[in-house]
Amino acid sequence: MEKLLISSCMLGVSCRYDGQSKVPFSLEIFSKLAMKYELIPFCPEIYGGLPTPRTPSERIGNEVYMKDGKCVTENYKKGADEALRICRIFGIKKALLKEKSPSCGKGFIYDGTFSGNLVSGNGVCTQLLLMSGVEVYGESEIDKLL
Repeated sequence: MEKLLISSCMLGVSCRYDGQSKVPFSLEIFSKLAMKYELIPFCPEIYGGLPTPRTPSERIGNEVYMKDGKCVTENYKKGADEALRICRIFGIKKALLKEKSPSCGKGFIYDGTFSGNLVSGNGVCTQLLLMSGVEVYGESEIDKLL
């Protein structure tokens, strides 16, 4: 069975910045996904050494800052490196990651002003995985995986 790296928060793990989870699909969709793939949960922020809950962060260019101004770029890079390492160890070629996140976002991420505005771009983890040949999908693209 093919393996799929998946954002832990989308499986109900309370690891988001606000200490919550964010399950974006129904039990029926989840069941279909689990029948097709061995799901490998992963949270780049946690693997990067950040606590839960934590101050929200947004990406500005190649840097990631918390709302209080603290630079957490190295934590995000470490989490991305760990995601790639997990993909290589387990032969994972696809990932389903949480959209808009400064780590996992694909296509659009928050603009760094903490105002809810989106800009074109990818999160740190998504960017590294894509550059390394891993196919990355956001939750709005789940049909492509099924």
